[in-house]
Amino acid sequence: MKNILFGAIALALLGCGAQQPKMVENADPMEYANSITSKELKEHLYIFASDDFEGRETGEPGQKKAAEYLKKEYKLLNVQSPLGGDDYYQEVPSSMFRGDVKDSENVLAYIAGSEKPNEILVISSHYDHLGMDDKGNIYNGADDDGSGTVAILEIAEAFANARKDGYTPKRSILFLNVTGEEKGLIGSKYYTDNPVFALSQTVANLNIDMIGRTDDVHKKKDNYVYLIGSDKLSTDLHKLSEAVNAKYTKLDLDYTYNDENDPNRFYYRSDHYNFAKNDIPVIFYFNGVHADYHKMTDTPDKINYDLLEKRARLVFLTAWEIANRAERPVVDKGAKTSSK
Repeated sequence: MKNILFGAIALALLGCGAQQPKMVENADPMEYANSITSKELKEHLYIFASDDFEGRETGEPGQKKAAEYLKKEYKLLNVQSPLGGDDYYQEVPSSMFRGDVKDSENVLAYIAGSEKPNEILVISSHYDHLGMDDKGNIYNGADDDGSGTVAILEIAEAFANARKDGYTPKRSILFLNVTGEEKGLIGSKYYTDNPVFALSQTVANLNIDMIGRTDDVHKKKDNYVYLIGSDKLSTDLHKLSEAVNAKYTKLDLDYTYNDENDPNRFYYRSDHYNFAKNDIPVIFYFNGVHADYHKMTDTPDKINYDLLEKRARLVFLTAWEIANRAERPVVDKGAKTSSK
């Protein structure tokens, strides 16, 4: 495995077509954040959440088609796989799932860091959804979690653009699109049980699960995003997150669901939790539940693409800061484990 990883790092550094390395401190991250656009997010999502993908049911043809789409897009961006060569898939066997679920796969892509390549920032989303019912009705999952998945593609493009200009991030970045979230966070559990990069060297996880809509609470003031978990393990990460938002995106950071006593328990219900269980600092980005959650009506025409753009830019700018600051986020609190 070490030889594969070192080979991937070498390919990423030598085969990316980048300019000569520059001091990343001289880059303007907002220049690259601006490459994340509502237009491109919409183009991706109208494909990814289309009927052609049959609701992206785990292990089924629609999910396989979605995985191929992600792989194709990463290759177009010249963002390599950490597994080596043309293999972007971490196989997740059917034995990991309850019931009659076929083999599936996580989709992994990777940019090697210039100064601290052995320290990894993971940016994650789940790309599966509920598939179809027995009448053939399709659950498109545009918000859940097509929105997070296409945001990651745009974030990867922003980092790839910076690398082309000679501004490679100091730490490595793993773009992790996981399967099986709808089956119980299975893909992220499989990754943390079988990490490609040591969990001890994983500095943080930014997880995106539903960031394209608004909930009823914010109908009149939609310039918001829910943040969950940012202060659970690392005061340092929480302060960094708030500082980045204050400087750049100026969204209303709503911590309602971060309350340990909140009955929804969203902190335990998306893929970041499998990282948090391993004392890896996390931030979960979320728009809240709406009337179309887990229904056939969660379609791409209902996404607020300007808001999706702004939220995706926040994740990118937070990732940029984590990837390029002198020290990794300090873990000053211990994980509190709980079942989903």
